Amino acid sequence: MKKTVLFAVSAAVLLQLTSCLNTEREVGTSRNADRVYTPPTTTARVSDRTVLNTVRASHYFSNTKAKDNFILQLQGPKIMNGQARFIIVSSTGDTLRKEVMPATALLDERQLDDPQAATVRDKEIAILRGMNSFFAEDRFVQPAVSKTATQPGEVDAESWTSVKADSRAVGFDYVTAAGKERRIAFDKKQQKAVVVAE
Repeated sequence: MKKTVLFAVSAAVLLQLTSCLNTEREVGTSRNADRVYTPPTTTARVSDRTVLNTVRASHYFSNTKAKDNFILQLQGPKIMNGQARFIIVSSTGDTLRKEVMPATALLDERQLDDPQAATVRDKEIAILRGMNSFFAEDRFVQPAVSKTATQPGEVDAESWTSVKADSRAVGFDYVTAAGKERRIAFDKKQQKAVVVAE
């Protein structure tokens, strides 16, 4: 009987001692010892500025001796209503082009089994696949403008003529927000990426 009482008393003392130790440690690291800690209630960790996915590629574009960096970033709270940022940075660190388009511009309905019955998840997967194939090798063409091409009406004449004269200019084809195909190339006279076909 004495052993049982002694065991119960020592267990109670040990429990009280550890309780005091935990409390002192918690109070010692707290900024305000009188205030009880409550975890933050805001759960909005994803915002319009959150980067959901990034795809990068290196390719000759503005210079035939050094590759430029092509970056496609998907930002937003969700894939479907996010924004795709298309950026080209030269090998020296200069930004050659910066364009923002809705993420749905990357959605190729040919990738979907049934576009009418596609779920949101199916469309999100198709957008991510579109990002992965955005910088495919067959989208880069050289020369950017063939010698027999005629100038499109919606393109700047000076830039188009400058790029057409450069047989080593590299063009990059992609789909814009409106669903139209666009080709850009580097204009050495203006030192920037310009639209040469839409």
